[in-house]
Amino acid sequence: MIGRIIGWIVLLAGLSVLVRDGLVWIDTAHWAPIALGQLWFDISPSSLNLIQAVVQRYIHPFLWDPIIVSVLLCWASAVFIALGLLILVLSSRRSRSGFPVSRRPS
Repeated sequence: MIGRIIGWIVLLAGLSVLVRDGLVWIDTAHWAPIALGQLWFDISPSSLNLIQAVVQRYIHPFLWDPIIVSVLLCWASAVFIALGLLILVLSSRRSRSGFPVSRRPS
């Protein structure tokens, strides 16, 4: 149940960023969706710098530059919507009944 709540929150965050991008598009007549890294920097630049330092120093520099930077350059709405849907799919209730077991008379 916790996974489904988190999935819905992330999905709604993605939809709200998409609405924000649409409002900017209407206002400026120029489609320029916000990147995930820019959104993170606008909210908390110090935490973005801290995560970069920790990943590069203590985990591996290769993980930051080609992998995490590529994700940070993607549209924030697309990342949040995809992540929210993935969490919802992974945390969905699965049918426990499965296939019926046939019993042979003894």
